[in-house]
Amino acid sequence: MIFRVQSCFKRLFRKPSPHDLILISDTSIQACWRMYWAVRRAVHRLTRGVITQQRALVMAPCRAVGGAVGPLVDGSVTVEQAVSLWAQHFQQHCVSEPLLSSQYIIAHVLGQKTLACIERSRLRDRLTEQQRASVWELCSKRLARMPVQYVIEEWDFRDITLKMRPPVFIPRPETEELVTLVLEDLQAELKDRTRPVLRCLEVGCGTGAISLSLLHSLPQLKAIALDKSQEAVCLAKENASRLGLEDRLEVHHLDIMKDEYLIVRDCGAFDVLVSNPPYLFTQDMESLQAEVVRFEDHAALDGGSDGLSVISQILALAPKLLTDKGRVYLEVDPRHPPLLKHLADQGMLGLQYLETHCDFTNRPRFCVLQRR
Repeated sequence: MIFRVQSCFKRLFRKPSPHDLILISDTSIQACWRMYWAVRRAVHRLTRGVITQQRALVMAPCRAVGGAVGPLVDGSVTVEQAVSLWAQHFQQHCVSEPLLSSQYIIAHVLGQKTLACIERSRLRDRLTEQQRASVWELCSKRLARMPVQYVIEEWDFRDITLKMRPPVFIPRPETEELVTLVLEDLQAELKDRTRPVLRCLEVGCGTGAISLSLLHSLPQLKAIALDKSQEAVCLAKENASRLGLEDRLEVHHLDIMKDEYLIVRDCGAFDVLVSNPPYLFTQDMESLQAEVVRFEDHAALDGGSDGLSVISQILALAPKLLTDKGRVYLEVDPRHPPLLKHLADQGMLGLQYLETHCDFTNRPRFCVLQRR
C-alpha cells in the first residue's frame, strides 16, 4: 500500500513539461513541488519505520558472554518453544547437556526448580518481555560454557539449597554419597553414646555443602569448616546464614598445607574429619571440560602429580585432631584406596584403614579410616 501511494503522488506531482509550464503559474509550480517533496519525505520515514519494526519482530539477536551469539527469535515465544530453541542452539555449539541446561535455566526464570514443577498448560504460555530478556541473558552465559549452577546462582545438594558463585567449587553428586555415608555412621554412633553432641571438622569446605548437609540432618552435631579460599569462606558463611545454621558452624580461612599449627591449636578434638579434597592427578587437569577449566578454582581440583598432596597432609594431621576412635572420611580418586590402605597397614599413618566404598558408578571413591 505504501508503495502504491508513493507511485500515485509521483504521477500527480511529476516534473512539469514545457507545455505544462505555459498552462500554470510559477506560484502553482512551487506549491506543487513543495507538496511533492513533503510527501516523499513522509513516505520515506513511514517506509523505514515499518521495515525497522518488521526486522525487530523477526530478529532479536543476543550476544553471549565470550562472543557467542544467541539464536534469532520471534518477538513472542512460548516456554516450550524457548526450551527447544535454546536446547538446539546449545547442541549446535557443543554445550554439554543441552536440553537439561535449557530446562533448568528457563525453569529458574519462571521461579521453579524444574519444568516438572510447572503445570503442563503453562508451558504453552508466551514469555513476557522481561522473562524472555532474562532467559536470553542467562542462556547466553551458558553458551559461553558457564556451568548451570553458576548461571542460576544456586543448586540443590541433598535436601538443602546452596548459593553458588564462581570460582568456588561446585559439589558433585558423588559428594552427596559421601555425606550419606558419614550420616549413617554418626546416627548409629549417637545411639550408643551418652555424650549428646558430636564435633565434625571439614577440610576444604567450598560452598559448605558437606558440613551444612550434615548439620541440617543431625541437630546433635556441631562443625568447623576450613578453606584456603576467601571466596569459599564467605560463600560457606552466607549459605550457613541462609539455612539458619550459622550458630552451629564455624568457618575459618585456613590452609591445611600451611596453617598446621593454628589448626591443631585452635580447632580442638573431633569425632569426625571429612573432606572432599583436591585429588585429581595434575596431568588429568588437561582433560577437564571447558566449564571447569574456565570457571572453577583449579586449586580445589589439582592434587599434585599423584593426586595425594593435600590428602597426605590431612592424614598426617588426623591423629592430632581426632578423638579416640575418631574417623576420617575422604572422597578420593579410584586409584587411591589401595595406596592409602597399604600406607595404613604399614603403620605409616597412625590410622587404621576400615573400608572402601564405591560411588554410584561402582568405582572405589570413599575411604574410611580410624584413629588407632
